[in-house]
Amino acid sequence: MKKKTSTEIHDRDVRAEYDFSGGVRGKHAKTLRENGYTIREYHTDGTYTETRVLGEKTVALDPDVWVYFPDSESVNRALRALIAIAPAAPVMRKQRRRAVSK
Repeated sequence: MKKKTSTEIHDRDVRAEYDFSGGVRGKHAKTLRENGYTIREYHTDGTYTETRVLGEKTVALDPDVWVYFPDSESVNRALRALIAIAPAAPVMRKQRRRAVSK
């Protein structure tokens, strides 16, 4: 039995008026990975549940900290002040593996 190609499956499952030939795979993947996204799950009773997936560039503040830093600008200002008084960050070097002698 011959395996069906993706074109044959595409032709069978998708209506003719849909044209994905100009589509770009993964176009928004980097933005979603960095900034995060929200998943909304709808229930049969009409309610829904939202789950926030944090991205790599997203930081969640605890409620007691959020009172003092309600927006990104205030957090960045405080962190820059801390960076200015902190000693220079050390440069991380890869450690060489040494052979273990027996």
